[in-house]
Amino acid sequence: MRIFQKGFNYSQDGPGNRLVYHLMGCNLSCKWCSNPEGMDIDGKCTELTTKEIVEEILSCKAMFFSGGGVTFSGGEPTLQFTELSELLRLLKQKGINTAIETNGTHKELISLFPFIDHLMMDFKHYDSETHRKWTGAGNETVQANFKSIAASGKRALIRIPVINGFNNSPDGFVSFFREFNVENIRFEILPYHEYGRVKWDKPYEVTNGFITKDDVEKFEKMFNENGLKTVRM
Repeated sequence: MRIFQKGFNYSQDGPGNRLVYHLMGCNLSCKWCSNPEGMDIDGKCTELTTKEIVEEILSCKAMFFSGGGVTFSGGEPTLQFTELSELLRLLKQKGINTAIETNGTHKELISLFPFIDHLMMDFKHYDSETHRKWTGAGNETVQANFKSIAASGKRALIRIPVINGFNNSPDGFVSFFREFNVENIRFEILPYHEYGRVKWDKPYEVTNGFITKDDVEKFEKMFNENGLKTVRM
């Protein structure tokens, strides 16, 4: 597997203390990406076999306190789908708590559900053409995967990065989400930031992307009033 970053993080990439692997490659090109160095699957990275990763994770097991474990993030981890599937299956056999952070674009995402304890999926926009304009691809598969999550009853955290000028109104999101059974789903509103701006080696296109605290509270209020339960991590 191709990995461009790894390290421990507490509670931000799933519950407890977690060993987080950032896998190389992404099929989107979000204009605000905070890890642009992970977009190109052929970029500079470390390559490890599935066996080596399992051994490394098992050697760290004592560090997985407070319900922790291992999280696969990106880039987009499902770009290395075959290896990721095998790795998640092996880790579940070893009793390791697993999580993935995904953009939700892989058509076979549902096949990973039995091996994932914590599923975190971005839902960047409800309109496919707007999604394409800002990320480079439509969101039909993202919508389909959300529907699969809702129908499955699997617990999931849906993350919405809110960017001024792109998706800073909650109405369309609420109209889409409230059509489904979301009892098993929680929503996290993520205000725009520029943590990755200095890492871009080409022009950074987002201007005036920041939102206010009031904007976040407006999202949360409208979501909660419509039975869409929000959380702050």
